[in-house]
Amino acid sequence: MLSVGVGLSTIVVALATIFITHWVRKWRNPKCDNGVLPPGSMGFPLIGETIQLLIPNRSLELHPFISKRVQRYGSVFRTNVAGKQVVITTDPKFNHYIITEEGKSVELWYLDTFSSMLPIYAVGSVQKYIRSITLTHFGVEGIRVNLLPQVEQLIQKTLCDWSTKPIVDVKHDATCMIFDFTLKQLYGYDWEKSTEIRHSEKFSSLLHGLLSLPLDIPGTTFHQCVKDRKELLSMLKDIVEERMNSADKFRGDFLDRAMEDMKTEKFLTAEFLSNLMFGILFGNFEPISSVILLTLKLLSEHPSILEELTAENEAIVRNRKNPSSPLSWEEYKSMTFTLNVVNEVLRLGNVAPGLLRKVTKDIKFNGYTVPAGWNILIVTSAHQLNPEAFKDPVKFNPSRWKDLDPTVISKNFMPFGGGVRQCAGADYARAFVCTFLHVLVTKYSWTKIKGGKIVRRPILDFVDGVHIKLTQKSS
Repeated sequence: MLSVGVGLSTIVVALATIFITHWVRKWRNPKCDNGVLPPGSMGFPLIGETIQLLIPNRSLELHPFISKRVQRYGSVFRTNVAGKQVVITTDPKFNHYIITEEGKSVELWYLDTFSSMLPIYAVGSVQKYIRSITLTHFGVEGIRVNLLPQVEQLIQKTLCDWSTKPIVDVKHDATCMIFDFTLKQLYGYDWEKSTEIRHSEKFSSLLHGLLSLPLDIPGTTFHQCVKDRKELLSMLKDIVEERMNSADKFRGDFLDRAMEDMKTEKFLTAEFLSNLMFGILFGNFEPISSVILLTLKLLSEHPSILEELTAENEAIVRNRKNPSSPLSWEEYKSMTFTLNVVNEVLRLGNVAPGLLRKVTKDIKFNGYTVPAGWNILIVTSAHQLNPEAFKDPVKFNPSRWKDLDPTVISKNFMPFGGGVRQCAGADYARAFVCTFLHVLVTKYSWTKIKGGKIVRRPILDFVDGVHIKLTQKSS
Protein backbone atom coordinates (compact mmCIF):
# COMPACT_ATOMS: atom_id res chain seq x y z
CA MET A 1 0.00 0.00 0.00
CA LEU A 2 2.85 2.35 0.85
CA SER A 3 4.45 1.82 -2.54
CA VAL A 4 1.12 2.49 -4.31
CA GLY A 5 0.68 5.75 -2.34
CA VAL A 6 4.20 6.83 -3.19
CA GLY A 7 3.58 5.99 -6.83
CA LEU A 8 0.39 8.05 -6.95
CA SER A 9 2.10 10.97 -5.26
CA THR A 10 4.91 10.80 -7.78
CA ILE A 11 2.41 10.82 -10.66
CA VAL A 12 0.52 13.79 -9.20
CA VAL A 13 3.73 15.75 -8.70
CA ALA A 14 4.89 14.90 -12.22
CA LEU A 15 1.57 15.95 -13.77
CA ALA A 16 1.53 19.17 -11.74
CA THR A 17 5.10 19.90 -12.83
CA ILE A 18 4.21 19.30 -16.48
CA PHE A 19 1.11 21.49 -16.19
CA ILE A 20 2.94 24.35 -14.48
CA THR A 21 5.87 24.13 -16.92
CA HIS A 22 3.47 24.23 -19.87
CA TRP A 23 1.54 27.14 -18.36
CA VAL A 24 4.71 29.14 -17.66
CA ARG A 25 6.02 28.46 -21.18
CA LYS A 26 2.68 29.56 -22.65
CA TRP A 27 2.76 32.72 -20.50
CA ARG A 28 6.26 33.62 -21.60
CA ASN A 29 5.61 32.84 -25.28
CA PRO A 30 2.14 34.12 -26.20
CA LYS A 31 0.83 33.15 -29.62
CA CYS A 32 -0.04 35.44 -32.47
CA ASP A 33 -2.24 33.75 -35.08
CA ASN A 34 -1.81 36.37 -37.79
CA GLY A 35 1.85 37.29 -37.63
CA VAL A 36 4.81 37.78 -35.30
CA LEU A 37 4.60 39.58 -31.98
CA PRO A 38 7.11 42.33 -31.21
CA PRO A 39 10.09 41.05 -29.17
CA GLY A 40 10.10 41.33 -25.41
CA SER A 41 9.58 39.51 -22.13
CA MET A 42 6.31 38.74 -20.35
CA GLY A 43 7.93 38.63 -16.91
CA PHE A 44 6.68 36.51 -14.06
CA PRO A 45 3.33 34.69 -14.27
CA LEU A 46 0.31 36.77 -13.20
CA ILE A 47 2.23 39.93 -12.22
CA GLY A 48 4.28 40.22 -15.42
CA GLU A 49 6.85 43.03 -15.20
CA THR A 50 4.69 45.28 -13.03
CA ILE A 51 7.21 45.48 -10.21
CA GLN A 52 10.04 46.52 -12.53
CA LEU A 53 7.84 49.26 -14.02
CA LEU A 54 6.99 50.64 -10.57
CA ILE A 55 10.57 50.70 -9.26
CA PRO A 56 11.24 54.40 -8.50
CA ASN A 57 13.57 56.33 -10.80
CA ARG A 58 15.14 59.37 -9.12
CA SER A 59 15.81 61.53 -12.17
CA LEU A 60 14.04 63.28 -15.04
CA GLU A 61 15.51 60.84 -17.54
CA LEU A 62 13.46 58.19 -19.33
CA HIS A 63 12.43 55.49 -16.86
CA PRO A 64 15.02 52.64 -16.84
CA PHE A 65 12.26 50.08 -17.43
CA ILE A 66 11.68 51.71 -20.83
CA SER A 67 15.24 52.69 -21.80
CA LYS A 68 16.76 49.26 -21.03
CA ARG A 69 14.14 47.42 -23.07
CA VAL A 70 14.44 49.83 -25.97
CA GLN A 71 18.18 49.07 -26.05
CA ARG A 72 17.49 45.34 -25.88
CA TYR A 73 14.42 44.93 -28.11
CA GLY A 74 14.02 48.14 -30.11
CA SER A 75 11.47 50.96 -30.06
CA VAL A 76 8.45 48.61 -29.98
CA PHE A 77 8.39 45.71 -27.51
CA ARG A 78 5.94 43.53 -25.62
CA THR A 79 5.53 42.95 -21.91
CA ASN A 80 2.88 42.19 -19.30
CA VAL A 81 1.73 44.77 -16.76
CA ALA A 82 -0.69 43.80 -13.97
CA GLY A 83 -1.72 40.70 -15.90
CA LYS A 84 -2.39 42.63 -19.13
CA GLN A 85 -0.61 41.91 -22.40
CA VAL A 86 0.90 45.21 -23.46
CA VAL A 87 2.96 46.49 -26.38
CA ILE A 88 5.04 49.50 -25.35
CA THR A 89 6.12 51.87 -28.09
CA THR A 90 8.55 54.77 -28.30
CA ASP A 91 8.49 54.78 -32.12
CA PRO A 92 7.31 58.20 -33.43
CA LYS A 93 5.73 56.88 -36.62
CA PHE A 94 3.92 54.03 -34.90
CA ASN A 95 2.77 56.33 -32.10
CA HIS A 96 1.36 58.85 -34.55
CA TYR A 97 -0.47 56.06 -36.36
CA ILE A 98 -1.98 54.71 -33.13
CA ILE A 99 -3.20 58.17 -32.09
CA THR A 100 -4.98 58.58 -35.44
CA GLU A 101 -6.58 55.12 -35.21
CA GLU A 102 -8.90 56.05 -32.34
CA GLY A 103 -12.31 54.52 -33.11
CA LYS A 104 -10.88 52.42 -35.95
CA SER A 105 -8.43 49.79 -34.74
CA VAL A 106 -7.89 51.07 -31.18
CA GLU A 107 -9.98 52.45 -28.34
CA LEU A 108 -9.24 54.15 -25.05
CA TRP A 109 -7.95 51.84 -22.31
CA TYR A 110 -7.07 52.28 -18.65
CA LEU A 111 -5.32 50.03 -16.17
CA ASP A 112 -7.79 48.35 -13.80
CA THR A 113 -7.04 50.84 -11.03
CA PHE A 114 -7.81 53.81 -13.31
CA SER A 115 -10.91 52.13 -14.77
CA SER A 116 -12.37 51.64 -11.32
CA MET A 117 -11.59 55.23 -10.34
CA LEU A 118 -12.63 56.96 -13.58
CA PRO A 119 -15.79 55.12 -14.64
CA ILE A 120 -16.77 57.32 -17.60
CA TYR A 121 -15.74 55.76 -20.90
CA ALA A 122 -17.11 58.02 -23.62
CA VAL A 123 -17.16 57.56 -27.38
CA GLY A 124 -18.94 59.21 -30.26
CA SER A 125 -21.48 61.92 -29.44
CA VAL A 126 -21.02 61.50 -25.67
CA GLN A 127 -17.28 62.13 -25.94
CA LYS A 128 -17.91 65.15 -28.19
CA TYR A 129 -20.35 66.56 -25.64
CA ILE A 130 -17.90 66.12 -22.76
CA ARG A 131 -15.16 67.85 -24.73
CA SER A 132 -17.51 70.65 -25.82
CA ILE A 133 -18.83 71.51 -22.35
CA THR A 134 -15.33 71.30 -20.85
CA LEU A 135 -13.92 73.63 -23.49
CA THR A 136 -16.84 76.04 -23.01
CA HIS A 137 -15.92 76.50 -19.36
CA PHE A 138 -12.17 75.79 -19.29
CA GLY A 139 -11.17 76.55 -22.90
CA VAL A 140 -9.54 79.68 -24.35
CA GLU A 141 -12.69 81.82 -24.43
CA GLY A 142 -13.67 80.82 -20.91
CA ILE A 143 -10.18 81.69 -19.67
CA ARG A 144 -10.16 85.06 -21.46
CA VAL A 145 -13.60 86.18 -20.33
CA ASN A 146 -14.02 84.64 -16.88
CA LEU A 147 -11.25 82.50 -15.47
CA LEU A 148 -8.06 84.56 -15.83
CA PRO A 149 -9.04 87.31 -13.34
CA GLN A 150 -10.47 84.72 -10.94
CA VAL A 151 -7.29 82.63 -11.11
CA GLU A 152 -5.12 85.69 -10.45
CA GLN A 153 -7.25 86.74 -7.49
CA LEU A 154 -7.06 83.22 -6.05
CA ILE A 155 -3.27 83.08 -6.45
CA GLN A 156 -2.76 86.52 -4.91
CA LYS A 157 -4.77 85.49 -1.86
CA THR A 158 -3.03 82.11 -1.62
CA LEU A 159 0.51 83.50 -1.88
CA CYS A 160 -0.28 86.21 0.62
CA ASP A 161 -1.35 83.47 3.02
CA TRP A 162 1.79 81.45 2.24
CA SER A 163 3.98 84.45 3.08
CA THR A 164 2.69 84.42 6.65
CA LYS A 165 3.79 80.82 7.24
CA PRO A 166 7.26 79.86 8.53
CA ILE A 167 7.39 77.09 5.92
CA VAL A 168 5.13 76.09 3.02
CA ASP A 169 4.59 72.52 1.84
CA VAL A 170 4.08 73.47 -1.82
CA LYS A 171 2.62 70.15 -2.92
CA HIS A 172 -0.01 70.08 -0.19
CA ASP A 173 -0.92 73.75 -0.33
CA ALA A 174 -0.95 74.02 -4.14
CA THR A 175 -3.13 70.92 -4.36
CA CYS A 176 -5.62 72.44 -1.88
CA MET A 177 -5.65 75.70 -3.85
CA ILE A 178 -6.35 74.06 -7.22
CA PHE A 179 -8.76 71.45 -5.88
CA ASP A 180 -10.96 73.96 -4.08
CA PHE A 181 -10.89 76.41 -7.01
CA THR A 182 -11.95 73.67 -9.43
CA LEU A 183 -14.84 72.70 -7.16
CA LYS A 184 -15.87 76.34 -7.09
CA GLN A 185 -15.94 76.42 -10.90
CA LEU A 186 -17.89 73.19 -11.05
CA TYR A 187 -20.66 73.93 -8.58
CA GLY A 188 -19.83 77.07 -6.60
CA TYR A 189 -18.14 75.40 -3.64
CA ASP A 190 -16.56 77.83 -1.17
CA TRP A 191 -14.39 76.03 1.36
CA GLU A 192 -13.99 79.15 3.49
CA LYS A 193 -17.73 79.19 4.16
CA SER A 194 -18.07 75.42 4.39
CA THR A 195 -18.47 73.68 7.73
CA GLU A 196 -17.08 70.43 6.32
CA ILE A 197 -13.48 69.23 6.25
CA ARG A 198 -11.79 70.59 3.11
CA HIS A 199 -12.42 68.08 0.35
CA SER A 200 -8.85 68.51 -0.86
CA GLU A 201 -7.62 67.20 2.49
CA LYS A 202 -9.60 64.01 2.03
CA PHE A 203 -8.89 63.27 -1.61
CA SER A 204 -5.40 64.57 -2.45
CA SER A 205 -3.96 61.04 -2.07
CA LEU A 206 -6.12 59.55 -4.83
CA LEU A 207 -3.36 59.47 -7.44
CA HIS A 208 -1.04 57.38 -5.27
CA GLY A 209 -3.81 54.82 -4.85
CA LEU A 210 -4.07 54.54 -8.61
CA LEU A 211 -0.45 53.42 -8.78
CA SER A 212 -0.93 50.65 -6.24
CA LEU A 213 -1.92 47.05 -6.83
CA PRO A 214 -5.72 46.84 -7.27
CA LEU A 215 -6.34 44.95 -4.01
CA ASP A 216 -9.55 46.23 -2.46
CA ILE A 217 -8.70 44.89 0.99
CA PRO A 218 -8.92 46.94 4.22
CA GLY A 219 -5.53 48.34 5.10
CA THR A 220 -4.28 48.65 1.50
CA THR A 221 -3.64 51.93 -0.31
CA PHE A 222 -6.05 50.97 -3.07
CA HIS A 223 -8.83 50.23 -0.58
CA GLN A 224 -8.48 53.72 0.89
CA CYS A 225 -8.45 55.13 -2.64
CA VAL A 226 -11.74 53.34 -3.43
CA LYS A 227 -13.26 54.57 -0.17
CA ASP A 228 -12.24 58.19 -0.88
CA ARG A 229 -13.64 58.00 -4.39
CA LYS A 230 -17.00 56.67 -3.22
CA GLU A 231 -17.23 59.44 -0.66
CA LEU A 232 -16.44 62.17 -3.17
CA LEU A 233 -18.81 60.75 -5.82
CA SER A 234 -21.59 60.50 -3.25
CA MET A 235 -21.03 64.12 -2.29
CA LEU A 236 -21.03 65.24 -5.93
CA LYS A 237 -24.19 63.24 -6.71
CA ASP A 238 -25.99 64.83 -3.74
CA ILE A 239 -25.03 68.26 -5.07
CA VAL A 240 -26.31 67.42 -8.57
CA GLU A 241 -29.61 66.13 -7.21
CA GLU A 242 -29.99 69.19 -4.99
CA ARG A 243 -29.36 71.42 -8.01
CA MET A 244 -31.93 69.46 -10.03
CA ASN A 245 -34.51 70.21 -7.34
CA SER A 246 -33.75 73.94 -7.45
CA ALA A 247 -33.31 74.46 -11.18
CA ASP A 248 -34.96 77.88 -10.99
CA LYS A 249 -31.81 79.39 -9.48
CA PHE A 250 -29.02 80.33 -11.92
CA ARG A 251 -25.45 80.49 -10.64
CA GLY A 252 -23.55 80.48 -13.94
CA ASP A 253 -21.21 77.61 -13.07
CA PHE A 254 -20.35 74.40 -14.92
CA LEU A 255 -23.19 72.47 -13.32
CA ASP A 256 -25.76 75.07 -14.37
CA ARG A 257 -24.72 74.62 -18.00
CA ALA A 258 -24.98 70.85 -17.68
CA MET A 259 -28.41 71.19 -16.03
CA GLU A 260 -29.61 73.17 -19.03
CA ASP A 261 -28.26 70.51 -21.39
CA MET A 262 -30.23 67.78 -19.58
CA LYS A 263 -33.30 69.00 -21.46
CA THR A 264 -31.83 67.80 -24.77
CA GLU A 265 -29.11 65.24 -23.88
CA LYS A 266 -30.84 62.13 -22.55
CA PHE A 267 -27.63 60.48 -21.31
CA LEU A 268 -27.13 63.26 -18.75
CA THR A 269 -28.15 61.89 -15.36
CA ALA A 270 -27.16 62.75 -11.80
CA GLU A 271 -24.77 59.81 -11.75
CA PHE A 272 -23.23 60.74 -15.12
CA LEU A 273 -22.68 64.36 -14.08
CA SER A 274 -21.15 63.41 -10.73
CA ASN A 275 -18.72 61.12 -12.58
CA LEU A 276 -17.99 63.84 -15.14
CA MET A 277 -17.21 66.41 -12.45
CA PHE A 278 -15.03 63.87 -10.67
CA GLY A 279 -13.06 63.31 -13.89
CA ILE A 280 -12.56 67.04 -14.45
CA LEU A 281 -11.55 67.53 -10.84
CA PHE A 282 -9.07 64.65 -10.97
CA GLY A 283 -7.63 65.85 -14.27
CA ASN A 284 -7.00 69.33 -12.87
CA PHE A 285 -5.61 69.34 -9.38
CA GLU A 286 -2.84 66.75 -9.56
CA PRO A 287 -1.16 67.65 -12.90
CA ILE A 288 -1.19 71.42 -12.26
CA SER A 289 0.16 71.10 -8.72
CA SER A 290 2.94 68.78 -9.94
CA VAL A 291 3.95 71.28 -12.64
CA ILE A 292 4.03 74.12 -10.08
CA LEU A 293 6.17 71.97 -7.79
CA LEU A 294 8.69 71.04 -10.49
CA THR A 295 8.81 74.64 -11.75
CA LEU A 296 9.78 75.97 -8.33
CA LYS A 297 12.42 73.29 -7.93
CA LEU A 298 13.99 73.98 -11.33
CA LEU A 299 13.87 77.77 -10.99
CA SER A 300 15.54 77.50 -7.57
CA GLU A 301 18.37 75.58 -9.21
CA HIS A 302 18.71 77.94 -12.21
CA PRO A 303 18.92 81.56 -10.97
CA SER A 304 19.68 83.00 -14.42
CA ILE A 305 16.40 81.56 -15.78
CA LEU A 306 14.53 82.90 -12.76
CA GLU A 307 16.08 86.31 -13.39
CA GLU A 308 14.91 86.35 -17.02
CA LEU A 309 11.45 85.18 -16.01
CA THR A 310 11.22 87.90 -13.36
CA ALA A 311 12.37 90.59 -15.78
CA GLU A 312 9.67 89.71 -18.31
CA ASN A 313 6.89 89.82 -15.73
CA GLU A 314 8.11 92.95 -13.95
CA ALA A 315 8.19 94.72 -17.32
CA ILE A 316 4.52 93.87 -17.78
CA VAL A 317 3.68 95.52 -14.45
CA ARG A 318 5.82 98.60 -15.21
CA ASN A 319 4.11 99.14 -18.54
CA ARG A 320 0.65 99.37 -16.99
CA LYS A 321 -1.00 102.72 -16.39
CA ASN A 322 -2.03 101.35 -13.01
CA PRO A 323 0.49 98.84 -11.56
CA SER A 324 -2.30 97.36 -9.42
CA SER A 325 -4.42 96.47 -12.44
CA PRO A 326 -5.20 92.76 -12.89
CA LEU A 327 -3.40 90.69 -15.49
CA SER A 328 -5.10 91.22 -18.85
CA TRP A 329 -5.51 88.69 -21.61
CA GLU A 330 -3.17 90.68 -23.86
CA GLU A 331 -0.51 90.74 -21.13
CA TYR A 332 -0.87 87.00 -20.60
CA LYS A 333 -0.43 86.34 -24.32
CA SER A 334 2.72 88.51 -24.33
CA MET A 335 4.44 86.37 -21.66
CA THR A 336 6.59 84.51 -24.19
CA PHE A 337 9.44 83.45 -21.93
CA THR A 338 7.06 82.53 -19.11
CA LEU A 339 5.20 80.21 -21.46
CA ASN A 340 8.53 78.77 -22.62
CA VAL A 341 9.37 78.01 -18.98
CA VAL A 342 6.05 76.24 -18.52
CA ASN A 343 6.45 74.25 -21.74
CA GLU A 344 9.96 73.23 -20.74
CA VAL A 345 8.71 72.01 -17.37
CA LEU A 346 5.90 70.11 -19.09
CA ARG A 347 8.43 68.56 -21.46
CA LEU A 348 10.73 67.43 -18.65
CA GLY A 349 8.00 66.57 -16.18
CA ASN A 350 6.00 64.10 -18.24
CA VAL A 351 3.34 64.17 -15.55
CA ALA A 352 1.41 61.34 -17.25
CA PRO A 353 3.28 58.08 -17.96
CA GLY A 354 1.88 57.83 -21.48
CA LEU A 355 -1.22 57.16 -23.58
CA LEU A 356 -3.07 53.86 -23.23
CA ARG A 357 -5.07 52.20 -26.01
CA LYS A 358 -6.74 48.81 -26.49
CA VAL A 359 -6.41 47.09 -29.87
CA THR A 360 -9.77 46.16 -31.44
CA LYS A 361 -8.39 44.96 -34.81
CA ASP A 362 -5.00 43.38 -35.57
CA ILE A 363 -2.38 46.04 -36.28
CA LYS A 364 0.68 45.34 -38.44
CA PHE A 365 3.81 47.47 -38.23
CA ASN A 366 7.41 46.90 -39.38
CA GLY A 367 6.86 43.15 -39.78
CA TYR A 368 5.20 42.72 -36.40
CA THR A 369 1.56 42.24 -35.44
CA VAL A 370 -0.24 43.58 -32.38
CA PRO A 371 -3.28 41.28 -32.02
CA ALA A 372 -6.79 42.42 -31.17
CA GLY A 373 -7.31 42.26 -27.43
CA TRP A 374 -3.78 43.41 -26.61
CA ASN A 375 -3.06 46.85 -25.20
CA ILE A 376 -0.66 49.60 -26.26
CA LEU A 377 1.25 52.10 -24.12
CA ILE A 378 2.55 55.10 -26.06
CA VAL A 379 5.51 56.47 -24.10
CA THR A 380 5.18 60.22 -24.67
CA SER A 381 8.21 60.92 -22.47
CA ALA A 382 10.37 59.15 -25.05
CA HIS A 383 9.40 61.85 -27.56
CA GLN A 384 9.87 64.71 -25.14
CA LEU A 385 13.32 63.44 -24.13
CA ASN A 386 14.35 62.58 -27.68
CA PRO A 387 17.90 63.96 -28.23
CA GLU A 388 17.24 64.25 -31.97
CA ALA A 389 14.37 66.67 -31.28
CA PHE A 390 15.68 68.36 -28.12
CA LYS A 391 19.42 68.92 -27.68
CA ASP A 392 20.61 67.94 -24.19
CA PRO A 393 17.09 66.63 -23.49
CA VAL A 394 17.29 66.48 -19.67
CA LYS A 395 18.70 70.01 -19.39
CA PHE A 396 16.27 72.68 -18.18
CA ASN A 397 16.54 75.21 -20.99
CA PRO A 398 13.39 77.28 -21.72
CA SER A 399 15.29 79.30 -24.34
CA ARG A 400 15.32 76.27 -26.63
CA TRP A 401 11.67 77.00 -27.46
CA LYS A 402 12.61 80.21 -29.28
CA ASP A 403 14.14 78.29 -32.17
CA LEU A 404 12.27 74.97 -32.19
CA ASP A 405 10.65 74.03 -35.48
CA PRO A 406 6.82 73.85 -35.14
CA THR A 407 6.89 70.45 -36.87
CA VAL A 408 9.32 69.10 -34.28
CA ILE A 409 7.06 70.39 -31.52
CA SER A 410 3.90 68.88 -33.01
CA LYS A 411 5.52 65.45 -33.37
CA ASN A 412 7.46 65.31 -30.11
CA PHE A 413 5.64 67.42 -27.53
CA MET A 414 2.49 65.76 -26.14
CA PRO A 415 2.10 66.68 -22.46
CA PHE A 416 -1.68 66.71 -22.83
CA GLY A 417 -2.04 63.68 -25.09
CA GLY A 418 -2.91 63.77 -28.75
CA GLY A 419 -5.55 63.11 -31.35
CA VAL A 420 -9.26 63.35 -30.58
CA ARG A 421 -8.57 62.76 -26.88
CA GLN A 422 -6.13 65.61 -26.33
CA CYS A 423 -6.89 67.13 -22.92
CA ALA A 424 -9.52 69.86 -23.17
CA GLY A 425 -7.96 71.60 -20.17
CA ALA A 426 -4.52 72.13 -21.75
CA ASP A 427 -4.90 75.91 -22.18
CA TYR A 428 -6.35 76.24 -18.69
CA ALA A 429 -3.40 74.41 -17.13
CA ARG A 430 -0.88 76.63 -18.93
CA ALA A 431 -2.78 79.80 -18.03
CA PHE A 432 -2.99 78.77 -14.38
CA VAL A 433 0.74 78.07 -14.05
CA CYS A 434 1.75 81.20 -16.01
CA THR A 435 -0.48 83.35 -13.78
CA PHE A 436 0.95 81.69 -10.68
CA LEU A 437 4.48 82.52 -11.86
CA HIS A 438 3.49 86.09 -12.75
CA VAL A 439 2.19 86.84 -9.26
CA LEU A 440 5.00 84.91 -7.59
CA VAL A 441 8.00 86.57 -9.24
CA THR A 442 6.59 90.11 -9.27
CA LYS A 443 5.52 90.18 -5.61
CA TYR A 444 7.55 87.53 -3.78
CA SER A 445 10.90 85.85 -3.41
CA TRP A 446 11.38 82.40 -1.96
CA THR A 447 13.98 80.15 -0.47
CA LYS A 448 13.85 76.40 -0.74
CA ILE A 449 14.08 74.99 2.78
CA LYS A 450 14.05 71.26 2.05
CA GLY A 451 12.86 68.62 -0.39
CA GLY A 452 13.01 68.52 -4.17
CA LYS A 453 14.25 64.97 -4.69
CA ILE A 454 12.48 63.64 -7.78
CA VAL A 455 11.03 60.16 -8.04
CA ARG A 456 9.13 58.51 -10.89
CA ARG A 457 6.94 55.45 -10.25
CA PRO A 458 6.37 56.05 -13.20
CA ILE A 459 4.29 59.21 -12.60
CA LEU A 460 6.32 62.21 -11.46
CA ASP A 461 6.46 62.70 -7.70
CA PHE A 462 8.80 64.01 -5.02
CA VAL A 463 10.29 61.97 -2.19
CA ASP A 464 9.63 64.60 0.48
CA GLY A 465 7.87 67.35 -1.47
CA VAL A 466 9.25 70.85 -1.85
CA HIS A 467 9.16 73.12 1.20
CA ILE A 468 9.84 76.84 0.83
CA LYS A 469 9.85 80.08 2.79
CA LEU A 470 7.98 82.80 0.89
CA THR A 471 8.80 86.47 1.46
CA GLN A 472 6.90 89.47 0.14
CA LYS A 473 9.01 91.92 -1.84
CA SER A 474 9.23 95.49 -0.66
CA SER A 475 7.24 97.82 -2.90
